[in-house]
Parts: sequence; C-alpha cells; structure tokens
Amino acid sequence: MDSVRAVLIDIDGVLTVSWEPLPGAVEALRHLRDIGLGVALVTNTTSRTRASIAETLAAAGFPVEAEDILTAPSVTAAYLAERHPGAGCSLLNSGDIREDLAGVTLIDESDGDADTVPDVVLVGGAGPEFDYAALNRAFGHLQRGARLVAMHRNLYWRTDRGLRLDSGAFLLGLERASDQEAEITGKPAPAFFETALARLGVGPGEALMIGDDIESDVLAAQRTGITGVLVKTGKYLPETHRTASGRPDHVLDSIADVPALLR
Repeated sequence: MDSVRAVLIDIDGVLTVSWEPLPGAVEALRHLRDIGLGVALVTNTTSRTRASIAETLAAAGFPVEAEDILTAPSVTAAYLAERHPGAGCSLLNSGDIREDLAGVTLIDESDGDADTVPDVVLVGGAGPEFDYAALNRAFGHLQRGARLVAMHRNLYWRTDRGLRLDSGAFLLGLERASDQEAEITGKPAPAFFETALARLGVGPGEALMIGDDIESDVLAAQRTGITGVLVKTGKYLPETHRTASGRPDHVLDSIADVPALLR
C-alpha cells in the first residue's frame, strides 16, 4: 500500500446510514487526512447538493468540505454540457439538486404542457415523485425522440429502516419500454472515477475506492485500474458478493478497518 496517495470513498453505507455516522467512520476519515492522503467522497446521492451533504457530514464530525465531494448530479452537468450541449431536460428526481446542475436547462412541466418535448429525459434518485403519471410522461418523451440519461443504476440503498427501492428498478422499465439504453453518468461509469482521480491529481494505481456496492463502487473502480475495497456495511449482502461479476481486491468489515489495511 506504499503507492497509495489518495482514497475515493462512497458516502451512503460507508460513512453513514441515513446520514448518521457508522461506528469508527469519523475516526477513519480523520486518520486518512492525518497521514496526508488525498480524499474524494464520490456518491450517487441525488437527493442533496454538495453543499448540503458537506454541511451534514461536518456537523457529524467528519473533516469534509463541499470541494471534497463529487456527486452524480455535478458530474451529470459536465456530461450534458459535453455530450448534449443546450439540451432541454425533463428531470425525474427526488430532491432539489438544481444547484449542482449548473448550466443544465430544466424544462418546467408543472403546467402539464404535453406539447413541450425535451431533448433529454434525465433520471436521478427515486422517491415519491416516481409515480405512474411521472413515469408515463417520461415514457411519452422517449417515444417522441428524447434521449434517456440516468445518474446511476442503483436498485436500492440502505436506510435506518432497511433497504429502499431506488431508480435503477424504474430505469430498467423505461429502457425496455422505449427500446433504448440509458447513458449513465454516475457510478459505475468510468468517467466518474476518472473525474475524481483528475481532481485529486493521482493515477489509478495510486488510489483506493472504498464502497458498499460491489458492482457500482468496487468492481467498476477496479476496471479503471483503482484498487477496490468492499466494506460489509450499508447495502452489502452476502448473496450479491457471492454472485458478483468479479472479486474485490480487499473485503473489510467497515471503513474503520482501512487504517490497518494501509499499514
């Protein structure tokens, strides 16, 4: 581990569950800072802005600022600017993330104007907003030629009340119904990890990725050359571990064990 200069860390399920710190997580992050490693918190969370996430984590004792956080919405804004410049977007998401979608043109569909056809249907994280009317409206846009862009494919996430269904489950239906594959901007997209590495100024062989999602966090990072560390907190399930598409480089009980791994 002598070559490690930076650590990429998922937030939900690794540092916190329902925004409450997991045991030893604050101390582990402080240790990584103290030994001089670069830190980037990389999250598919789409319900909060980077500033809001940083404020919540800092209040819980984590040494974090907004600049340390890379969210799926912030990466999506850059992706749309490059791949779909000037596109009008219909956003299906739970939570207000407009601050992190700087430069993205969001179409106001509150008046129910069916004649407004967006260029892109943009799917974020699931919540009460994912009702039949909203999903059917998105399907209509896709039938009329809109592209399908999604911030992630997560099927579920862990809360203090157990696993909760996420937008990946709905995304599969939209893909099948519209006969098009979504363009993914957050994890597990390679560009997401490459953006984090560039921000930290390190190469893939100099970084660890710590996550609770074996496919989207760990194996996806390993495919870009980053060392993967799977933790058994958050959404971790033994059955998904057994049936995964590959093997993590390291498996730990929690992020509290990372300092020992580095030693």
